Amino acid sequence: MDTHERYMREALREASFAASEDEVPIGAVIICRGRIVGKGHNMTEKLNDPTAHAEMIAITAATEALGGKYLNDCTLYVTVEPCPMCAGALAWSQIGEVVYGASDQKRGFSQYTPSLMHPKTKVVSGILADECGNIVTEFFKNKR
Repeated sequence: MDTHERYMREALREASFAASEDEVPIGAVIICRGRIVGKGHNMTEKLNDPTAHAEMIAITAATEALGGKYLNDCTLYVTVEPCPMCAGALAWSQIGEVVYGASDQKRGFSQYTPSLMHPKTKVVSGILADECGNIVTEFFKNKR
C-alpha cells in the first residue's frame, strides 16, 4: 500500500468515528515527518459549532503537538475536499500538502477558487475517492 492510501485509511477511520456519533462522516489526519501529529472528524453537532470540521480539529491538534502555527512540513489527509473555510485555515497554516479523497461538487474549495490554498501548498485529489465518497453517500441515504 502506498503512503497516500495508508494515511487516507487513517482519515477514513476518523470518518467512521464521526458516523458512529451521527456526524457527517468526514475524517482528517495530519502527518509530519512520518508520524500523525493531528487528527479529527466532524464534530459540528456534538459541539454545536459550525466551524468544527474535521480539518479544523486536526489543524488545532497538529499545531498544539508541534508547538507552532505553521505546518509547512506537514501533509493533511482528508476524506472529502475541504470547504472554503477549511482551505482558508489551511492557507494560514501554510500546510505543505493537502491530499483528499472525494471531490465536493457543491461546497469544495475548488468550486469557488483554487487560490484559497497557500501558493506553495501541493494539492493531490482522488485518493480512495470511491470509499471516501461512499461513506458520505450512505450516511445521507440513511438520513432520508
